[in-house]
Amino acid sequence: MRGKNLNIETMKTKSVLIFLTALLFAGCNLPGNTPDEELNVTEKTARLIDAENQFGFELYQHVFSSETEYKNIMVSPLSVSLALAMTYNGANGETKTAMEKTLKVYGLTPDDINTSYRDLVNALKSLDPKVLLEIANAIFYRDDFQVENEFVSINKNYYDAGVSALDFGNEQKSLETINGWVAEKTHDKIETIIDRITRNHVMFLLNAIYFKGTWQKEFNEKSTEKLPFYLESGESIETQMMQRLDTLPYMKNDLFSAIELSYGKGNYNMVVFLPENDKTLDEIVSKLDKENWETWMESFQETQSVDIKLPRFKYEYEIVLNDVLTEMGMGVAFTGAADFTGINRGGGLNIDYVKHKSFIEVNEEGTEAAAVTVVAIERTSVGGPEKVPFYVNRPFMYVITEKSTGAVLFMGTVKNPLAN
Repeated sequence: MRGKNLNIETMKTKSVLIFLTALLFAGCNLPGNTPDEELNVTEKTARLIDAENQFGFELYQHVFSSETEYKNIMVSPLSVSLALAMTYNGANGETKTAMEKTLKVYGLTPDDINTSYRDLVNALKSLDPKVLLEIANAIFYRDDFQVENEFVSINKNYYDAGVSALDFGNEQKSLETINGWVAEKTHDKIETIIDRITRNHVMFLLNAIYFKGTWQKEFNEKSTEKLPFYLESGESIETQMMQRLDTLPYMKNDLFSAIELSYGKGNYNMVVFLPENDKTLDEIVSKLDKENWETWMESFQETQSVDIKLPRFKYEYEIVLNDVLTEMGMGVAFTGAADFTGINRGGGLNIDYVKHKSFIEVNEEGTEAAAVTVVAIERTSVGGPEKVPFYVNRPFMYVITEKSTGAVLFMGTVKNPLAN
C-alpha cells in the first residue's frame, strides 16, 4: 500500500471503534514505527499477556453487548484484571477455579500469575519516558476484621498494594479516604468510586491506572474545524474535527479500515477502527478474538498520504461488572457459596460488586485517560438481608394473640425485667 493517497474520513462514519493500546494490545512492530526500546518478557509473562488480551476482548464484547445507557464506552481490561488478581489471592476451591477461568490464566500457578503481573506492570511503567503511565493498587479493610497475613504480604510484594485498616463505622471519613486515594491516583480525572459502606462490607480492593501520552506527531490546532459526524440513527452533528495528512501504519479489509497513531517513542499507540459504510461496530466487536487481532495487526503497512479527520472527544464511563463477570464464568464469587478463606480463614465472604469507572480525553496534543476498578468484599448474608437492630433494652409492651382469629389473649408491660 506504500505510496497510495488515502482519505480516512471519520466524520462520515456512523461510529468509530478506538483502542488505546499498550503492550497488552500490541505484539508487533509496524514498519517505520519501531519503538526505541522493545520489551523483552519471560515465557510465563508472555502467556499472561496472551491471557490478558483474551480476557480483555471477551470483557469488552460483554460490556458492549449489554450497554443500553451510555453512547460511548471505555474499559481498561488491565485495571479490572489487576483488581481481580489481588482478590484471586484470597480465593480457594470452586471460587478460585472460576476466577482462573474468567481471567483466562489456565495452566499458570498462582505464583506464575503474581510474578508475571508484577513484571508486566513494572515494564509498562518504565517503557517510554515520553509517556506517563501510573498504575497503583490498594486494599482498605474494616479495622476490626481479621485479614490473613499471607494475603496481605502477597498483595504487597507482587502488586505493591498499600494496605490500610479503616474505621468503616465512621463511614464519611472512610469514604473520604478511599475516594481521596482514587482522585490522587487518577490526577482528579475520577473523583469517586464508592458512595456507601454497609455493615457487611469488610474490604475494598482497588486498582487505578493513569495514562498521559503526547502524539508522536501532534495535530495542528489551526487545522481543526467543525465538520459533520454521522450518528447510527443517520442524523448528523457538528463536531470539532482534527485533521492532518500523514504517513503512518494503515490497513483495510471488507469490514473496516484502520490507522495506528503513536505516542511518544512509539511503544504506546491508539488504533482507530472505522467500519465500512455497509458495516457496523457490532460486527467488528463480534470478531474480537486472539486470532483476528493478530491477523489485523499483521496487516498494517506504512502508507503515505493518509488524510486523517478525527474528532476531539472527552467522556466518562462507569459500569458495575457483576453480570458481565458472571457471564464470563465467576458467578459463584458473588454468592453465599463463594470461598474467600484466603482473606479470612473463617470464610463467610463474597464479592458484593465489581465497579469500573473510566475517563478519556483526546485532542490535538494527545490523550489523557484514567480507569479505576473496585472489588467490594462483604460478609455473606445468612438468612436474609442486612441486620435491622431491635434491642429491647428499655421498658416495653407485649401482646399475646391467636394469629388466625386475631384474638388478644394477654397484654402486658415490663418496666423492670428483674422485678418479681
